[in-house]
Amino acid sequence: MQHFDVAIIGLGPAGAALARQLAGNLSVIALDKKQQQGNRGFKKPCGGLLAPDAQRAFIRAGITLPVQVMADPQIFSVRTVDVQSGFTRNYQRSYLNIDRHAFDLWMKSLIPPSINVYHDALCRKIWRENGLWHLTFCAEGAESTVTCRYLVGADGANSMVRRVLYPAHEIRKYVALQQWLKDRHPQPFYSCVFDNATTDCYAWSISKDGYFIFGGAFALKNSRENFEALKMRLEAFDFRFGEVVKSEKCTVLCPSRWGNFVCGKENAFLIGEAAGFISASSLEGISYALDSAEILSGVLCSTPDNANTVYRRKTRGLRVKLLGKIIKNRVLTTPWLRKWIMKSGVAHIPLTAEKPTTAARA
Repeated sequence: MQHFDVAIIGLGPAGAALARQLAGNLSVIALDKKQQQGNRGFKKPCGGLLAPDAQRAFIRAGITLPVQVMADPQIFSVRTVDVQSGFTRNYQRSYLNIDRHAFDLWMKSLIPPSINVYHDALCRKIWRENGLWHLTFCAEGAESTVTCRYLVGADGANSMVRRVLYPAHEIRKYVALQQWLKDRHPQPFYSCVFDNATTDCYAWSISKDGYFIFGGAFALKNSRENFEALKMRLEAFDFRFGEVVKSEKCTVLCPSRWGNFVCGKENAFLIGEAAGFISASSLEGISYALDSAEILSGVLCSTPDNANTVYRRKTRGLRVKLLGKIIKNRVLTTPWLRKWIMKSGVAHIPLTAEKPTTAARA
């Protein structure tokens, strides 16, 4: 049975960043559901926007994004729509428009060959015995079992590692539904949509490489019906839904309290969305995936005896920041507070030819 210092489950942005940073310091095995290249295999449904905090993580690492992960066009404002009040406002945002699948594959390509990476792999079983973590996985047509000192769950919202560590843990979940449609809008735009009649979270849209991507996070019950109902309600705001090219869905976490953030125990660690590190106000998770991976790499490379305690302490600032996002979420999803903020016009950037209108006036 082969033994490693670290086993990483999942090679999204969190796992790929950690594997890259551990190379040359520890022996590492990494398992990922995606294939090594191409469009086959697992794809993360995502609007594909890279936030400023994620950009700063790449600056710290001295990494620049290649042109093949970028999408067209680059949009620097978000059209925020409150369906119930009828208000529409434009706010400046410095996101980068990316191809999420190409981005994930590029992140994996940065992992040095010294890391033992298994693509298109499925982890079947995880258990702890005699002070070591054991895991059984299927890859390359065979089943294997390895042991490791440190286990890292970077396996997203439905994290298997989190379920093993915290079988009673509960966190608010939504179904993220997303469609790619042929774009019929005269001008590309990015939007953030609030409508308490269909979801107590929010929806989004983004123009990308000739497509119009529309998605939203909905309660598990009647999610498809609410998704379609929201599309109909947005026609009053000049949203033009053309032919559907493909549909996607996944589970997304939305933390609602401090206890939703779990860092791990017994030499097992959680990073990214597996730890609950995702913004409750925007569902943006790449920034926190990169930040938590950077923190954990520093902890593991120093190999302290109390690694879990050190990691928990070093992520406190990150968790406090995410607690602020929970508060922001409660404000934005409360209709009267959201209406008051949008009606005030604070930070709104009117378009040159824009007339102060609401859906009701239209």
